[in-house]
Amino acid sequence: MSLTFLPFVIFIAVILFSTFKILDEYERGVILRLGKFTAVRGPGLIVLIPGLEKMIKVDLRLVTMDVPSQDIISKDNVTLKVNGVVYFKVSNPERAILAVENYYHATAQIAQTTLRSVVGQYELDEILAHRDQINAKLQEILDEVTEPWGIKVTNVEVKAIDLPIEMQRAMAKQAEAEREKRAKIISAQGEFEASKKLAEAAEVLGAQKDAITLRFLETMREIAGSNNSSTTFFPVPVDFLGKLLSNRQ
Repeated sequence: MSLTFLPFVIFIAVILFSTFKILDEYERGVILRLGKFTAVRGPGLIVLIPGLEKMIKVDLRLVTMDVPSQDIISKDNVTLKVNGVVYFKVSNPERAILAVENYYHATAQIAQTTLRSVVGQYELDEILAHRDQINAKLQEILDEVTEPWGIKVTNVEVKAIDLPIEMQRAMAKQAEAEREKRAKIISAQGEFEASKKLAEAAEVLGAQKDAITLRFLETMREIAGSNNSSTTFFPVPVDFLGKLLSNRQ
Protein backbone atom coordinates (compact mmCIF):
# COMPACT_ATOMS: atom_id res chain seq x y z
CA MET A 1 0.00 0.00 0.00
CA SER A 2 2.82 2.37 0.87
CA LEU A 3 4.53 1.69 -2.44
CA THR A 4 1.37 2.59 -4.29
CA PHE A 5 1.18 6.04 -2.77
CA LEU A 6 4.94 6.73 -2.97
CA PRO A 7 4.88 8.40 -6.42
CA PHE A 8 1.94 10.52 -5.32
CA VAL A 9 3.82 11.62 -2.16
CA ILE A 10 6.88 12.51 -4.22
CA PHE A 11 4.74 14.51 -6.65
CA ILE A 12 3.13 16.45 -3.79
CA ALA A 13 6.55 17.17 -2.27
CA VAL A 14 7.87 18.50 -5.58
CA ILE A 15 4.81 20.72 -6.01
CA LEU A 16 5.16 22.13 -2.51
CA PHE A 17 8.89 22.71 -2.95
CA SER A 18 8.37 24.61 -6.19
CA THR A 19 5.39 26.54 -4.85
CA PHE A 20 6.67 27.92 -1.55
CA LYS A 21 9.92 29.88 -1.31
CA ILE A 22 11.41 31.74 1.64
CA LEU A 23 13.59 34.80 1.09
CA ASP A 24 15.82 36.39 3.71
CA GLU A 25 15.68 40.07 4.59
CA TYR A 26 18.56 40.93 2.22
CA GLU A 27 17.08 38.94 -0.71
CA ARG A 28 14.51 39.71 -3.38
CA GLY A 29 12.87 37.46 -5.96
CA VAL A 30 12.33 38.52 -9.57
CA ILE A 31 9.19 36.67 -10.73
CA LEU A 32 8.77 35.59 -14.35
CA ARG A 33 5.40 34.17 -15.46
CA LEU A 34 5.63 32.26 -18.71
CA GLY A 35 8.90 34.10 -19.38
CA LYS A 36 7.43 37.57 -18.77
CA PHE A 37 8.40 39.78 -15.84
CA THR A 38 5.62 39.99 -13.26
CA ALA A 39 6.91 41.49 -10.02
CA VAL A 40 9.69 41.72 -7.47
CA ARG A 41 8.76 39.93 -4.26
CA GLY A 42 10.24 39.42 -0.83
CA PRO A 43 11.43 39.11 1.77
CA GLY A 44 9.51 36.37 3.57
CA LEU A 45 7.28 33.59 2.19
CA ILE A 46 6.77 33.60 -1.57
CA VAL A 47 4.01 31.56 -3.26
CA LEU A 48 4.56 30.62 -6.90
CA ILE A 49 2.22 29.06 -9.42
CA PRO A 50 3.81 25.71 -10.22
CA GLY A 51 4.81 25.33 -13.86
CA LEU A 52 3.88 28.92 -14.71
CA GLU A 53 6.07 31.12 -12.53
CA LYS A 54 9.82 31.09 -11.99
CA MET A 55 11.76 33.06 -9.38
CA ILE A 56 15.31 34.39 -9.77
CA LYS A 57 16.88 35.25 -6.42
CA VAL A 58 18.88 38.51 -6.09
CA ASP A 59 21.16 39.42 -3.18
CA LEU A 60 20.95 43.10 -2.15
CA ARG A 61 23.99 43.13 0.15
CA LEU A 62 27.13 45.15 -0.59
CA VAL A 63 29.57 43.22 -2.76
CA THR A 64 33.35 43.60 -2.51
CA MET A 65 35.00 42.84 -5.84
CA ASP A 66 38.75 42.78 -6.41
CA VAL A 67 40.03 44.26 -9.66
CA PRO A 68 43.06 42.13 -10.64
CA SER A 69 46.46 43.71 -11.17
CA GLN A 70 47.09 44.86 -14.72
CA ASP A 71 49.77 46.69 -16.68
CA ILE A 72 48.97 50.35 -17.24
CA ILE A 73 51.05 52.94 -19.11
CA SER A 74 50.86 56.36 -17.46
CA LYS A 75 50.69 59.64 -19.35
CA ASP A 76 54.49 60.05 -19.07
CA ASN A 77 55.08 56.53 -20.46
CA VAL A 78 55.83 54.70 -17.19
CA THR A 79 54.61 51.10 -17.03
CA LEU A 80 52.79 50.37 -13.76
CA LYS A 81 51.00 47.41 -12.23
CA VAL A 82 47.78 48.64 -10.61
CA ASN A 83 44.98 46.77 -8.86
CA GLY A 84 41.91 47.94 -7.02
CA VAL A 85 38.67 47.08 -5.27
CA VAL A 86 35.08 48.02 -6.14
CA TYR A 87 32.17 48.16 -3.68
CA PHE A 88 28.73 47.88 -5.24
CA LYS A 89 25.24 46.54 -4.61
CA VAL A 90 22.04 45.83 -6.52
CA SER A 91 19.70 48.80 -6.30
CA ASN A 92 17.11 47.57 -8.79
CA PRO A 93 16.61 43.77 -8.90
CA GLU A 94 14.43 43.92 -12.01
CA ARG A 95 17.05 45.67 -14.16
CA ALA A 96 19.89 43.59 -12.65
CA ILE A 97 18.22 40.46 -14.06
CA LEU A 98 16.57 41.76 -17.24
CA ALA A 99 19.02 44.42 -18.48
CA VAL A 100 22.27 42.43 -18.32
CA GLU A 101 23.08 38.72 -18.57
CA ASN A 102 25.43 38.60 -15.55
CA TYR A 103 25.68 41.85 -13.62
CA TYR A 104 28.67 40.68 -11.53
CA HIS A 105 30.76 39.70 -14.56
CA ALA A 106 29.74 42.85 -16.44
CA THR A 107 30.69 45.09 -13.51
CA ALA A 108 34.05 43.32 -13.17
CA GLN A 109 34.87 43.83 -16.85
CA ILE A 110 33.91 47.50 -16.93
CA ALA A 111 35.87 48.09 -13.71
CA GLN A 112 39.07 46.71 -15.29
CA THR A 113 38.77 48.75 -18.48
CA THR A 114 37.84 51.93 -16.60
CA LEU A 115 40.78 51.55 -14.20
CA ARG A 116 43.18 51.20 -17.13
CA SER A 117 41.66 54.16 -18.96
CA VAL A 118 41.50 56.59 -16.03
CA VAL A 119 44.94 55.86 -14.54
CA GLY A 120 46.50 56.18 -18.00
CA GLN A 121 45.35 59.81 -18.15
CA TYR A 122 47.66 60.84 -15.28
CA GLU A 123 51.42 61.17 -14.95
CA LEU A 124 53.27 59.08 -12.39
CA ASP A 125 53.65 61.89 -9.83
CA GLU A 126 49.93 62.69 -10.13
CA ILE A 127 48.97 59.04 -9.66
CA LEU A 128 51.00 58.80 -6.46
CA ALA A 129 49.92 62.19 -5.07
CA HIS A 130 46.25 62.35 -6.09
CA ARG A 131 44.95 58.85 -5.47
CA ASP A 132 41.76 60.17 -3.84
CA GLN A 133 40.98 62.18 -6.96
CA ILE A 134 41.48 59.10 -9.14
CA ASN A 135 39.24 57.02 -6.84
CA ALA A 136 36.46 59.60 -7.05
CA LYS A 137 36.67 59.74 -10.84
CA LEU A 138 36.58 55.94 -11.10
CA GLN A 139 33.54 55.76 -8.83
CA GLU A 140 31.71 58.42 -10.83
CA ILE A 141 32.34 56.73 -14.18
CA LEU A 142 31.49 53.22 -12.99
CA ASP A 143 28.31 54.36 -11.25
CA GLU A 144 27.16 56.10 -14.40
CA VAL A 145 27.84 53.05 -16.61
CA THR A 146 26.27 50.47 -14.28
CA GLU A 147 23.20 52.53 -13.33
CA PRO A 148 21.12 51.16 -16.29
CA TRP A 149 21.91 47.66 -14.97
CA GLY A 150 20.36 48.42 -11.59
CA ILE A 151 23.81 48.51 -9.92
CA LYS A 152 24.97 51.19 -7.48
CA VAL A 153 28.75 51.62 -7.16
CA THR A 154 29.37 53.09 -3.73
CA ASN A 155 33.16 53.25 -3.66
CA VAL A 156 36.28 52.46 -5.70
CA GLU A 157 39.80 52.23 -4.26
CA VAL A 158 43.16 51.85 -5.98
CA LYS A 159 44.86 49.36 -3.66
CA ALA A 160 48.43 48.96 -4.91
CA ILE A 161 50.68 50.67 -7.45
CA ASP A 162 53.79 48.65 -8.28
CA LEU A 163 56.65 50.49 -9.98
CA PRO A 164 59.50 48.98 -12.02
CA ILE A 165 62.75 48.39 -10.08
CA GLU A 166 64.60 51.04 -12.08
CA MET A 167 61.93 53.61 -11.29
CA GLN A 168 62.01 52.71 -7.59
CA ARG A 169 65.77 53.27 -7.48
CA ALA A 170 65.47 56.58 -9.32
CA MET A 171 62.76 57.77 -6.91
CA ALA A 172 64.86 56.69 -3.91
CA LYS A 173 67.81 58.75 -5.20
CA GLN A 174 65.53 61.70 -5.82
CA ALA A 175 64.11 61.47 -2.28
CA GLU A 176 67.62 61.25 -0.79
CA ALA A 177 68.75 64.31 -2.78
CA GLU A 178 65.67 66.19 -1.61
CA ARG A 179 66.42 65.35 2.04
CA GLU A 180 70.04 66.54 1.66
CA LYS A 181 68.80 69.74 0.04
CA ARG A 182 66.43 70.45 2.96
CA ALA A 183 69.21 69.70 5.47
CA LYS A 184 71.59 72.15 3.80
CA ILE A 185 68.90 74.82 3.65
CA ILE A 186 68.09 74.39 7.35
CA SER A 187 71.81 74.51 8.25
CA ALA A 188 72.34 77.67 6.18
CA GLN A 189 69.33 79.32 7.82
CA GLY A 190 70.72 78.44 11.24
CA GLU A 191 74.11 79.95 10.42
CA PHE A 192 72.43 83.05 9.06
CA GLU A 193 70.39 83.52 12.23
CA ALA A 194 73.50 82.92 14.39
CA SER A 195 75.53 85.49 12.44
CA LYS A 196 72.76 88.05 12.92
CA LYS A 197 72.76 87.47 16.66
CA LEU A 198 76.57 87.72 16.80
CA ALA A 199 76.47 90.99 14.85
CA GLU A 200 73.88 92.39 17.28
CA ALA A 201 75.97 91.29 20.26
CA ALA A 202 79.10 92.90 18.79
CA GLU A 203 77.19 96.12 18.21
CA VAL A 204 75.99 96.17 21.83
CA LEU A 205 79.48 95.44 23.20
CA GLY A 206 81.04 98.11 20.98
CA ALA A 207 78.61 100.74 22.24
CA GLN A 208 79.54 100.18 25.91
CA LYS A 209 83.14 101.02 26.97
CA ASP A 210 83.34 98.61 29.89
CA ALA A 211 81.29 95.81 28.32
CA ILE A 212 84.26 94.15 26.58
CA THR A 213 86.34 94.30 29.76
CA LEU A 214 83.58 92.71 31.79
CA ARG A 215 83.17 90.00 29.19
CA PHE A 216 86.94 89.38 29.27
CA LEU A 217 86.90 89.00 33.04
CA GLU A 218 83.90 86.70 32.92
CA THR A 219 85.68 84.45 30.40
CA MET A 220 88.78 84.35 32.62
CA ARG A 221 86.69 83.33 35.62
CA GLU A 222 85.05 80.49 33.67
CA ILE A 223 88.37 79.13 32.42
CA ALA A 224 90.05 79.46 35.84
CA GLY A 225 87.22 77.49 37.42
CA SER A 226 87.84 74.50 35.14
CA ASN A 227 89.87 71.44 36.19
CA ASN A 228 92.79 72.25 33.93
CA SER A 229 95.50 73.22 36.47
CA SER A 230 98.24 73.67 33.85
CA THR A 231 96.74 76.87 32.47
CA THR A 232 98.11 80.21 33.76
CA PHE A 233 96.51 83.61 33.11
CA PHE A 234 98.17 86.99 33.04
CA PRO A 235 95.49 89.68 33.10
CA VAL A 236 96.34 92.40 30.62
CA PRO A 237 94.20 95.54 30.30
CA VAL A 238 92.45 95.75 27.01
CA ASP A 239 93.70 99.31 26.40
CA PHE A 240 97.27 98.11 26.85
CA LEU A 241 97.19 96.18 23.60
CA GLY A 242 95.84 99.17 21.74
CA LYS A 243 98.56 101.45 23.08
CA LEU A 244 101.23 98.85 22.28
CA LEU A 245 100.10 98.59 18.70
CA SER A 246 99.91 102.36 18.29
CA ASN A 247 103.48 102.83 19.62
CA ARG A 248 104.84 100.29 17.14
CA GLN A 249 103.34 102.24 14.31
